[in-house]
Amino acid sequence: MKTTGKEALIPGRVAGETSYSSARVLAQAMIRAAKAHGQHEARAGGPDPNWPEWYAEYMVREQSGEELPQ
Repeated sequence: MKTTGKEALIPGRVAGETSYSSARVLAQAMIRAAKAHGQHEARAGGPDPNWPEWYAEYMVREQSGEELPQ
């Protein structure tokens, strides 16, 4: 799928810039997302083929202080 970077946001998705001050801080955020995603998959009853989108959503929301995805 070709994207232009100007697509409308999917309902429930957030906009905004996200940055991390170091590779270590980014790695810690990824670890937190991985733990939360494991719980998400347990509730869903199996693997999540859209895990990259879920991780990204979680990490953006965490950094912006928004409610985290379940």
